[in-house]
Amino acid sequence: MRRVLKHCILPGLFACIFAGVLFAQGPGTLVFGLSGNPDTLDPQKTAGTLTFQVVKSFYDTLVEPDQSGKIVPALAESWSVSPDGLTWTFRLRRDVVFHNGQQFTSKDVKATLDRIVDEKTASPKRSEFSAIKEIRTPDAYTVVLSLSQPYAPLLASLASGWGAILPSDLIASGHNFAAEPVGTGPFKFEKWIRDSRISMTRNDKYWIKGLPKLAKVEFQIVPERAVQVQGLGVGSIDALEFVDPDDLPILQSNPKVTIKKELTSLIMVMAMNCSREPLNDLRVRQAVNYAIDKQVVLDVAYGGGKIGSTFLDTGNAYYTDFSNLYPYNPEKAKQLLKDAGVGNREFTITVPQNYPLHVKAAELMQQMLAKVGMNVKLQLVDWSTWLSSVYSGGNYDFTVIGHTGKLDPDGTLAGYGAGRYVKWYNATVDAKIKEATTISDFAARKKLYTDALEIMANEVPFVYIGTSYRYVGTRSNVFDFRMTPNLDTFDFRWTEMR
Repeated sequence: MRRVLKHCILPGLFACIFAGVLFAQGPGTLVFGLSGNPDTLDPQKTAGTLTFQVVKSFYDTLVEPDQSGKIVPALAESWSVSPDGLTWTFRLRRDVVFHNGQQFTSKDVKATLDRIVDEKTASPKRSEFSAIKEIRTPDAYTVVLSLSQPYAPLLASLASGWGAILPSDLIASGHNFAAEPVGTGPFKFEKWIRDSRISMTRNDKYWIKGLPKLAKVEFQIVPERAVQVQGLGVGSIDALEFVDPDDLPILQSNPKVTIKKELTSLIMVMAMNCSREPLNDLRVRQAVNYAIDKQVVLDVAYGGGKIGSTFLDTGNAYYTDFSNLYPYNPEKAKQLLKDAGVGNREFTITVPQNYPLHVKAAELMQQMLAKVGMNVKLQLVDWSTWLSSVYSGGNYDFTVIGHTGKLDPDGTLAGYGAGRYVKWYNATVDAKIKEATTISDFAARKKLYTDALEIMANEVPFVYIGTSYRYVGTRSNVFDFRMTPNLDTFDFRWTEMR
């Protein structure tokens, strides 16, 4: 039924559905099809990629990745680190203003970092800033961070969405950033109508002269894949982050649509709850890995990609290949399940329904597991439920998801071996990941990460599917839409419509 429905939405009917959008937009307005609601608009109270994709436009960070992934100045025009790695000094820009008119100074940086490390904030990223023992502001445009120990990933944390700088006055007054973001970013927040749209308008006082080029960006919240595709086809949606490979032929035949193929930095996995019987038995997790044909999942669900074998994206400089460990071998999977006495026990794969590619991958893996004798059902949930119940609550057997890459491997690996959401514990892995944060030398860090990743590759708290391709769809009059390297967030600063 789903496949038939996709082709039965008449353009005229579809245009009526989006009539409010079509009539509301003027020149220089880009409509982006967003797969779901953010869980919040507060950058320091979330771990959700979709949320960071949205709030990227409202906030800036001290430093940021350029298009090659190199970290470069942003709100800080320069920085230096002492030889012992314990003192970090940032010189700030003097021409930056928050959306509420407040001048940006060192006071805002201190207030923001204090907010992140405050236990009452309950930031999921708090641990990434815990090495900061003191924040000094010798003048309005200098910030000095004193660390309790060297922490190599700090610069990457400051460059990521959770390092967004907020205005100190609003922090002090208890402003509700979750519903009304205020930053120095290229766009100002206008309105969020849950399950409908998020609107933002150009910040005419943005510190990069001439940017942004768009007058307005409107996120249309459209979980249904068929509606997204039809919207891009008829022009009521201007851009989509992901186009399902099944929909490529109809869109590629449309002269007013442009498709761009690129390898993501995503880590596609089926996570396993290692605290639940019988998934706490290594033989069962091994059997699940032998049962999955990873290349088929990549090709059919995600439009291709590179097979992975541990918990880093395959293009990462710290990645090591362990793909020889669990090749596709359904007969071996059957024997391991028999040895473990799994029998006809029922399992559930819980999937966020607003990501149809993950749903398709889950359906494929359900079929593959059935072939080796496992009784598996699917459960589709909305994104907010997935974040709260699965990722934060650990209430699942299996789940299929794509983890975004990070600017530093610690952003991906921190917490694994100490539970994290797969509830897998290994003291050696935990210790090596923590030790790697204190070392700046690449070769020494890679040795520690390789040791940890090899254990993760052997003990398989995940099925490591691999790194997928992404098919970004835009209307042909949309130019220079960018995705932030590794973080996979939307950067509309240079985007224009001609």
